[in-house]
Amino acid sequence: MDAAEILVTLGGSGLAAFVLWYFFLSARRTASAVSASGGLQEVDITVKGGYSPDVIEVERGKPVQLRFYRDEENSCSEELLIPDFRIRRDLPAFKTTLVELLPQQAGRFEFTCGMSMLRGTLVVK
Repeated sequence: MDAAEILVTLGGSGLAAFVLWYFFLSARRTASAVSASGGLQEVDITVKGGYSPDVIEVERGKPVQLRFYRDEENSCSEELLIPDFRIRRDLPAFKTTLVELLPQQAGRFEFTCGMSMLRGTLVVK
């Protein structure tokens, strides 16, 4: 191998390591739902290149209102899927979309964009 091949190989390996770290090992933003009057748990989520926060903690047996504000026009983020709750919503750009659900069992439930590139987790305690 000559010097150029070594540099390209090292650069590619470094980039691959960064991608793996970013998607699988980097710290996630966690938010606990805020209880409003009547026991409704509310969480504001910004959608811009991902979900922020991307880990949401709620209590089992209490109604939850997730407020997704889509702060972009990227086509990947225009759809929200929460398969375990049979929820599919279109997220219009620069608007807030309300998603209400009642978690009956504890566990971790994934939510994604329509292409499964953006990911988040609803943690029910």
